[in-house]
Amino acid sequence: MSLALLVVLLALAVVPLTAQPADLGWLNVREFGASGSAFETTAVLTAGSAAIEVKEVGDFQVGQQVMVSRANVRWAEGRVMGPGNPYGSGKKLEGHAEFRGYDGAAGSWLVLLLEIDGAEPLTFRFSDDLARTWKQTKVPVTFDWQPLSQGVEVRLARQEWQPGHLIGVSARDQLVATIQKIEGTMLTLNVPANQTVTDAVVRHCDSAALQTAVDQAIAQKRNLHFPAGYYRLATGLLVRNAALTLEGVAAEHVVLDLSEGTGGVFALYGGREVTLRNFTLLGHTGAAERAGSFRTSSGFGYWACSLKSCSGVQIFGTERVLCENVHARRMASEAFYSQGPFRQGAKEPEQFTRAITYLRCSVLDCAANAFNNNDAAENTSVLHCRIESAGAGGWHAWEGPSRFIRFQSNYVRNAGPVTIGDMSHRYPHLNELGCGQAIVTDNVFEGTSAAGGIVINHGASQVVVANNLFVNYNGNAIRASAYTVRTSYPSRQVVIRGNLIDLTYDGPDELNRTGIYVSVDGATVSDNQVYVRHGIDPKVEGIRIMEPALNVSVRGNQVSGCGRGLVTGRAGSKVTQVIDSTTFLEDGLPLQWEVSHRYRGWQLLWLSGDQAGQTATIDSFDPDSLQFKLTAPSAMKPGDPFHIFWPGGANWLLRDNTITSCQTPVVLDSYGSPSSVFSGNLLERGAASGVKEAITLAGRFAVEHNRLVGFNEPDCEPIRLGEDKLARDLRAGVRGNEVE
Repeated sequence: MSLALLVVLLALAVVPLTAQPADLGWLNVREFGASGSAFETTAVLTAGSAAIEVKEVGDFQVGQQVMVSRANVRWAEGRVMGPGNPYGSGKKLEGHAEFRGYDGAAGSWLVLLLEIDGAEPLTFRFSDDLARTWKQTKVPVTFDWQPLSQGVEVRLARQEWQPGHLIGVSARDQLVATIQKIEGTMLTLNVPANQTVTDAVVRHCDSAALQTAVDQAIAQKRNLHFPAGYYRLATGLLVRNAALTLEGVAAEHVVLDLSEGTGGVFALYGGREVTLRNFTLLGHTGAAERAGSFRTSSGFGYWACSLKSCSGVQIFGTERVLCENVHARRMASEAFYSQGPFRQGAKEPEQFTRAITYLRCSVLDCAANAFNNNDAAENTSVLHCRIESAGAGGWHAWEGPSRFIRFQSNYVRNAGPVTIGDMSHRYPHLNELGCGQAIVTDNVFEGTSAAGGIVINHGASQVVVANNLFVNYNGNAIRASAYTVRTSYPSRQVVIRGNLIDLTYDGPDELNRTGIYVSVDGATVSDNQVYVRHGIDPKVEGIRIMEPALNVSVRGNQVSGCGRGLVTGRAGSKVTQVIDSTTFLEDGLPLQWEVSHRYRGWQLLWLSGDQAGQTATIDSFDPDSLQFKLTAPSAMKPGDPFHIFWPGGANWLLRDNTITSCQTPVVLDSYGSPSSVFSGNLLERGAASGVKEAITLAGRFAVEHNRLVGFNEPDCEPIRLGEDKLARDLRAGVRGNEVE
């Protein structure tokens, strides 16, 4: 053996097999007084005294923080919001309203929500369960003390109140204090109790110790280790302007419990790089207890979870974030949340979130979104994660308009949809950079979701949805929608490919559901399977394609066991405001991008009223004022309904699909166009009986070279020509089909 080799072997022999954090220059939270203890006991308190007598001292030590229930009855800070958008309009409660009557009997944490719901006379409604229910409505305002519920009263100040004004306030009985002395079973705290009780609960509180540890790790440019322990928090941990790793020994053994606090367990503000690894994060509100949401009396949406919020991880502009093996449970608000500055055209902030990776994380039994980027942060990846019983009830498994999203290899069960887009602004820079670019692949969706599995809407573009599995799914599987509100753009450019969508469902509360729905421009739907495993389910629809989409390719798909196989539909709307004889606002059409067709030359068909059955031509759509202008005067009135269609080539190619064992195999019930084609498809009756027609044609399509097999029952018409709303002859497009 050479001398050099011997030296190497000797060096290896003295290296420990497992390097401990301390060996690597890490800090340890225990060095800063964190207990990591789940111990709790009961205590006797005397109002005005800082000395409490505990049943057991346990592992309490002088200098540690504790939480004491029923010890500090008080009104916490309240807010007045509205009457406009409640978010960002809040003011302190002082001087606007007073509350009294809370003594702790109503619970250790009471949240009250009051809204002005009438102007003449001035009235209010209120809730004591986070807007799940309203206890009373239209209560006249007297400007004197008025009873609410559970012994609480309110007095509104004499000021200008308007419908939509909100007041949110909470009352607590928890005391957070520091142990100054221990004598036998007597603990002396630095803050006295304000109640006399015999059954208070005393627990450890590690908020201050952990915050000190985080601050020191940032200041010393060192990483921070969390040994096994149960760490209770009264407030979340702030990680400001950091570049470090916070890591637990194992997620199973490192629990951070924020069930008695608000905010984010970890709140990241700025900084270049933060890694969070191996934690279980607990909040206070599970899916069954989620707060309500409502539209204010002035027309704005409000989610009452913001009055009693908690999140797992909040990210505010941190440049690069990795969350690995981090597990959120019972979060009232978004479990993992990002909001911060982002690129706006050529304008690039000095610092913004360039990459977030969630790896092997999970979100279980949470009341709001599992993952939410409320910004256009870039390169967010959700990989190998599990989402279960979270994001339902109007919330989402993922929601956000971020740029370059990767949602891959995840498992989603009984949860809200993966929503790509939801950009609620018509920012001009979106015409340059877009938003919601996403790759949604290789995921598994199981169970029930009333809001769907994968939803693409409100401004998303360049989206790939591929190779996903839907198992026993009770909900719409994939929906690519061009629907907009007054503040959003339509989605566009979507590929839906290679998804296996099993819509078999035998449980309670079965929903009407569609495998794939498309109304966006530039959609490719190929090589998917949509099916019910046994029987034919009349509540299931295979594929639906809707006008006013342009440039749509649907090919190579298989649909079986559905009530309706492949269906097309029309785009409708109604006039909401007439500006002049040629200009109007409407409610229902995709409000197009600045760079788009902007409906030039599109036609309307009036459906009722004096102009019923007549057509009109659109001159232009203004993407700023959202007004439509006709080429000629019209006698239109508010409320007049209409359809819209493109008289040129819509470029729909529906080809080489297999549709079998469906009660209504194909319905082509849209206006169609000279370049709308349904060809080369195989339709087989299969297990279906009583089928009236294989193809219903009610618009301009080239229906050619299709093979129809088994449609030979009495009164079955293989191809039925419906009534065309424009009185066109549809027979000319039907040719070369084989009926066997």
